[in-house]
Amino acid sequence: MARFKERYEREIVPQLMRELGCTNRLAVPRLEKIVVNMGVGRAAQDRKLIDEALMHLSLVTGQRPVVTRARQAISGFKIRRGFPVGLKVTLRRLRMYEFFDRLISVAIPRIRDFRGLDPLAMDGRGNYTLGVSEVAVFPEIDLDTVTYPQGMDVTIVTTARTDAAGYRLLELFGMPFRRPAATAAANPGLAVQSAQ
Repeated sequence: MARFKERYEREIVPQLMRELGCTNRLAVPRLEKIVVNMGVGRAAQDRKLIDEALMHLSLVTGQRPVVTRARQAISGFKIRRGFPVGLKVTLRRLRMYEFFDRLISVAIPRIRDFRGLDPLAMDGRGNYTLGVSEVAVFPEIDLDTVTYPQGMDVTIVTTARTDAAGYRLLELFGMPFRRPAATAAANPGLAVQSAQ
């Protein structure tokens, strides 16, 4: 069993049941899936970049990515309809928990000048999106194989119905959110929930 799944079952579920007043374990918010997107617009000029990004993303996620293609031609960027422009991976179950563990425990602390994640990046329905500027923060990536620094977007989808419940779930997992006074003033619901 993945370390984060076991932690969720043993520690997070009982604590969230107390805090949110849930009587049923199935009503407690949980991680549903993690979607990792990588835009590779430069692949229009150099086809080797999509292969490199495909290799890196499959190493990081442990799953083969799906190539996303341009829906329409954009002459300003020299992109034709059907050109590969990005990669996408949807992680569920154990792979999702293992990736989330490596993201929080290993990759995020390796980001240079890291001062915490923005707690206001919730989408209004309890889901959280963050951007990683370089895929090389993951230890699986050999720096000698990186010809062009590539970033990615990570969307963490939860079953929480509110931002406060989703924020608290991610906080209990150990997401390193920053807590400036401006954030608390801008969204008092998050500040009250995190104080409990």
